[in-house]
Amino acid sequence: MSTARMSNRSVIAEAVAPWSDIAQLLRGGEAGTLIPVIIPKSRRRLWWMLPLWIGVFALLSGVMLTLRVDSDGLGDLAYGALATLSYTVGALLLVVGGLWWWRSSIVEIEQGTHGILTRYGAYTRTLEAGRHYLWHPWARVEFVVDTATEIPYSAPVMACPTQENVPLRSIEFFLKFRITDALLFVRTIGAGNFDLVLSSAVQDAIRQRARKMRTERAYDLRGSDVADMQELLNRQLSRYGVRITGSNIPDVQLPTQYQQHLATRERVAKERTAYEQEWGLTRKRRIDSLQMDIERAKKVRDARIVEVKAALNRAREAVAQLLEEQETNAQRVRFEIETRGRSGLIAAENEARAQRALAQAYRDNRAVLQYELALRRLDVGAELATNAPQPVVVRTDGPGGGDTSALSTLLTAQLLPRTAPVLPRVGLDGGAGRDDEE
Repeated sequence: MSTARMSNRSVIAEAVAPWSDIAQLLRGGEAGTLIPVIIPKSRRRLWWMLPLWIGVFALLSGVMLTLRVDSDGLGDLAYGALATLSYTVGALLLVVGGLWWWRSSIVEIEQGTHGILTRYGAYTRTLEAGRHYLWHPWARVEFVVDTATEIPYSAPVMACPTQENVPLRSIEFFLKFRITDALLFVRTIGAGNFDLVLSSAVQDAIRQRARKMRTERAYDLRGSDVADMQELLNRQLSRYGVRITGSNIPDVQLPTQYQQHLATRERVAKERTAYEQEWGLTRKRRIDSLQMDIERAKKVRDARIVEVKAALNRAREAVAQLLEEQETNAQRVRFEIETRGRSGLIAAENEARAQRALAQAYRDNRAVLQYELALRRLDVGAELATNAPQPVVVRTDGPGGGDTSALSTLLTAQLLPRTAPVLPRVGLDGGAGRDDEE
């Protein structure tokens, strides 16, 4: 939207127009002016009373001529003709006056509008849409008010400061309103005054909203939620019989210097976006390359896994074959061991049987062995008795008082064994044994 267009705000006014132009003015306005109220030009004149009064006068004249008494027959004829003419003219004038009165009393109110009916300048009632008859000569429709159309209104606010006290070039505020009470509107404020009040209220609401916004976020006002502003305007305008039905902020114009700053920011943002897109493409290519490498590595890994599995299967087969061979060898060794064991067992059983037979033979010769043993014992006893040693008595306490020292006792103990004869050693079998050597 251009700056010239934004600098032009809507104007609300009322107009005076004939009844034939009311519909066009209410729907389209006049030269960029919104016209919700029209003062119709009255078509009612009192000229319709002239034929009525003349007709009444003519009728009265006819009555007077009828009542006039004259002896002359010719004069009576003339007065009768005049009376008839007076009656005829009077009746025609009354009919014309009545028709004129009937026609001038018809009022047609457009659909979607209301008419304010007054009598002697005082409010009488509100006329709905349709045809009405105003029989009273001084009754007239003072105003025709559009109460059905939602009237658009544009109110740009110039040099509106923000939170940082930066004046915005303009903020355009658009709203739609509808007149809900025709009489309250025209009697309380009127169209011209309402334009000033509405413009002031809109500017106040816009400035309050702009004061809460930072300059860098001023564009956020475009299309923002203005329900709170609409509610505030409705509270202010309800006393005038007007209701706001819709509102929004279509455009915001920033100062030229700030626009250049924002343009620079937008350019930087676009460059950043382009760089991010380029980096995204590069990143995507790298990711695709890495994924391809990963896929190739997976394929190599799968191939190696297959090879390892094949080698593992071959190893398992070799181990199974080796186990079979070892089991075969074990079976052979077991069989050999079992064979040797059986042979040893048989030999041991044979030896046990021989030992058992030998033991039986020893048991049979036990008495003989005991007899021979007893004889050998007797022979050994006799041999021992023959070769028994003789005891030597050494007296150390004689009457002469011999030497009784310890040294003499020791020497005697050492010399006695050397002087004693050596006895032969006899075994159990009766043979002589060897002498024991010290």
